[in-house]
Amino acid sequence: MDIQIATLCDFAADYNGKLVISGTFDTLAARALPVVHPACALAMRFCFTNEDVGRHKLSINIINEDGESLDSKNMPIEPEFDVQLPSGVPFLTRNIVMNLQGLRFPEDGLFSIDIGCDGEMLMRLPLRVVKVNPEGNGQQMA
Repeated sequence: MDIQIATLCDFAADYNGKLVISGTFDTLAARALPVVHPACALAMRFCFTNEDVGRHKLSINIINEDGESLDSKNMPIEPEFDVQLPSGVPFLTRNIVMNLQGLRFPEDGLFSIDIGCDGEMLMRLPLRVVKVNPEGNGQQMA
């Protein structure tokens, strides 16, 4: 199982097997904390081979620098899925888009989006939350 693409973005969709991604980002600028990011998406493209045939459990968790879940009531998100390849097909790709709403970040700092499968970490995406000057000139607060 290979993750070909994984990114946090403003919008993503699967369009006839093509992954459409708009507004990929890794930093949130906040004028005040805590901050709630109203809506975004985690866009992923997986490539499966014959080795991956069977049932799997995906795990998505957003954590802070101490490894604690951003939302312990709702994370990790752990959907299960089956992989089946048609006869004679060497690989199969699938797009997964997870729409995330109302992510609340209590403080600034470094967060991570951990993507795992069957108990194994596959990828960690970094996400910075930065408090900026409320005057709007984009400068980071000391």
